[in-house]
Amino acid sequence: QVQLVESGGGLVQAGGSLRLSCAASGRTFSNYAMGWFRQAPGKEREFVARINWSGGSIYYADSVKGRFTISRDNTKNTVYLQMNSLKPEDTAVYYCAAGAGSRRYQSYAYWGQGTQVTVSS
Repeated sequence: QVQLVESGGGLVQAGGSLRLSCAASGRTFSNYAMGWFRQAPGKEREFVARINWSGGSIYYADSVKGRFTISRDNTKNTVYLQMNSLKPEDTAVYYCAAGAGSRRYQSYAYWGQGTQVTVSS
C-alpha cells in the first residue's frame, strides 16, 4: 500500500502560481511513477503530468505544457507540481497518483484525496 497526501491548493488570481505537493508513505516511493490528474465539476478526470521513478522521463498534457512543471524528490518521498500562469480553466480538484505511469488514470493503483485549486479571473 502507498498512502498519498496532497497539499498546496488554494485560491489564486489568473496569472498567479501555486505549488502542489504530494507526500507518500508506505511502500518504496521510488518504485513508482507518479502522476497528477485533475477533475473539474461535471467533467471527467483529466491527465495533467507524469514523471517516472528517476525523473528522467516526464510528459505533460498539452493544456499545461510550458506552464506546469512536475518534479520529485525520492529522498523526501514527495512529488511536486509547480503551476505558473494559471488560468480559470485550471480550476479543479488535483489528485496525485502512484503506479505504472501513463496518461491513463487506470494505470495508477494509488490515489490521494485531492486538493482544490481555484483560479479567479
